[in-house]
Amino acid sequence: MPDAVYTHGHHEAVLRSHRRRTAENSAAYLLPRLRPGLALLDVGCGPGTITAGLAHRVAPGPLTALDSSASVLDAARAACAAQGVGNATFTTGDVTALEFADGTAEGTGFDVVHAHQVLQHLGDPVAALREMRRVCRPGGTVAARDADYAAMTWYPRPPGLDLWLRVYDDVARANGGEPDAGRRLLSWAGQAGFTDIEPSASVWCFATEEDRAWWSGLWAERTLSEGYARMAVDGGHATTAELDRAAGGWRQWGAAADGWFAVLHGEILCRR
Repeated sequence: MPDAVYTHGHHEAVLRSHRRRTAENSAAYLLPRLRPGLALLDVGCGPGTITAGLAHRVAPGPLTALDSSASVLDAARAACAAQGVGNATFTTGDVTALEFADGTAEGTGFDVVHAHQVLQHLGDPVAALREMRRVCRPGGTVAARDADYAAMTWYPRPPGLDLWLRVYDDVARANGGEPDAGRRLLSWAGQAGFTDIEPSASVWCFATEEDRAWWSGLWAERTLSEGYARMAVDGGHATTAELDRAAGGWRQWGAAADGWFAVLHGEILCRR
């Protein structure tokens, strides 16, 4: 499959969203398998806020944080330094072609390989899981968590939000990704060669006044950001006026005193 384009890009509103993620609110399904001394690879680490929490749990074991963007790795270094992380190293790389030795070779590999919101953006997520499996040590864990856009639900339902979801789905698929990755993780893991798989699901819920303002504001901003808008308009998925209506839908939802939004995630813990 051709390489996919990262639909979200690295707009400040995207990074603002990613910086709110922590090991507790985004990797709770994995935490019981972590212990001091394990070697962990964090694939697609982004700005490092999840990474820092994982690093603390495996310290003094080494954590390797990998991302395709060198500038984002700078943010991850800063986030880990701010949280007193001393056991992390940072490198750029491609999850479908990891530059690490097979986990079966003596003295190589990782005990845990983790990816959060990564597989949905890839042209070949099964190939990525195969690579994650390859660099994992026998008996180790490959963990992945991804959202499922079609399963997101909200109240009230301003028309602009239905338009937003339709356009986002079209743009993400045109970029080679799979926005409904959450429901496919179990299937992809099986195709990648795993036989011992523990599937689960969890949600983010935005329903307080503060959460509504934050979630609606960043998505309204992301919908109109230059990179995303260009992909949507140039690809024939939306007009500028439609993007304005979609952003307006986010603002309308965010202003509702009874607004509620749930994001469903699929999760997998795969034994190597």
